[in-house]
Amino acid sequence: MDFLKDIVKEIGGEYTQLASAIDETETYVDTGSYIFNGLVSGSIFGGVSGNKITAIAGESSTGKTFFSLAVVKNFLDNNPDGYCLYFDTEAAVNKSLLESRGVDLERVVVVNVVTIEEFRSKALKAVDMYLKAPEADRKPCMFVLDSLGMLSTEKEITDALNEKQVRDMTKSQLVKGAFRMLTLKMGQAKIPMIVTNHTYDVVGAYVPTKEMGGGSGLKYAASTIIYLSKKKEKDGTDIVGNIIKAKTQKSRLSKENQQVEVRLYYDERGLDKYYGLLDLAEKYDIFPKKGTRYQCPDGTTQYGKTIMENPEKYFTQEVMIELDKAAEKEFSYGG
Repeated sequence: MDFLKDIVKEIGGEYTQLASAIDETETYVDTGSYIFNGLVSGSIFGGVSGNKITAIAGESSTGKTFFSLAVVKNFLDNNPDGYCLYFDTEAAVNKSLLESRGVDLERVVVVNVVTIEEFRSKALKAVDMYLKAPEADRKPCMFVLDSLGMLSTEKEITDALNEKQVRDMTKSQLVKGAFRMLTLKMGQAKIPMIVTNHTYDVVGAYVPTKEMGGGSGLKYAASTIIYLSKKKEKDGTDIVGNIIKAKTQKSRLSKENQQVEVRLYYDERGLDKYYGLLDLAEKYDIFPKKGTRYQCPDGTTQYGKTIMENPEKYFTQEVMIELDKAAEKEFSYGG
C-alpha cells in the first residue's frame, strides 16, 4: 500500500488517486421534464449527466435546438450563479430566440464556431480557464454544441476557396480527436455538455435504421445518446409545440432502447414538466384506469385532461415518490 501511495505521489496530480478514494457520486442536470429525467438517468429527480457528454440527435426540424435551450433554461433557473457557453454553428441562436425561451441573457455566452479545429481550441481554452480557477470560485457551468453536423474543417474551407471539389476525409478523425481531448477534461471540471447532431437513413439496411453523422467520435465520447422524432401539437388551428419521441440509443446510466414522449412548447415554458407521468402512473397502477378515467390516490376518478390541467394537485409528494420507484423499474438496469 505504501508503494502505491508513493506512485500516486510521484506520478500523480490532482486527479490521480487510489481506486478506493474515487468519488462515485453521480451528479445530474435536471432537464425540466420528469419523464425525460427518468429515461436518461432512471430517476424522475435525476437528469442528464452532470460531468459527461449527452448527444441529442434527430432529423432536421425535430426541435434539437429548442430542446437544448429548454435544458439550458432549467439549468440556469436551478443554478442562480451558473452560466452556459453555447457554441453555435448554425447562426440560429440570437437574442430574440433566447428571450422567447426565457433564458437569462446575462449568463449565456454565444460562441460562433465554423470549424472543428476552432471549436476544439475555444472549448479547451474555456475548460482550462475553469480548472485553473480555485475550486471555491468555480460556479456551475454547462456547454452546448449546436450542432456538430454543421461544423466544417479548415481543409474543407481551403479546398472550397481553391475551387477543389474534394471531400475532406480527415473530418471524422478531427471530431474524434476533439472529443478525445474534451471528455476527460470536462469530467475533471464537472462540466456537463449537450451536443446536437443530425441523423440520416442508412441506405441498404435490412430494417429502417437511423445513424448519426460525423463518424464515430461522438458515439464513443457521449455517455448518453438520445434520438428524437416528433409530431406537432395543435391548440385549435395553432401549432403550439411538439410532442417529441425520445429514445435512448446509448446510455451508461439507464436502459438502452427505451422510449418516452415529452411535450416541448415553442415559448418560455419549454419542456412540460409533468407530461408523460400519467402513462407511467397508469402502467404501475399508481393511477389505475377505470374506463376513460383514472382512479386517483385521493379516491376520486378524473379524466386525464383534468389531471394534466392541474398536475400539482394530483402529483403530490407521495405520488412522486411512487413514480420515482416506477421510473427506476422502467428505466434503470436491474429495475
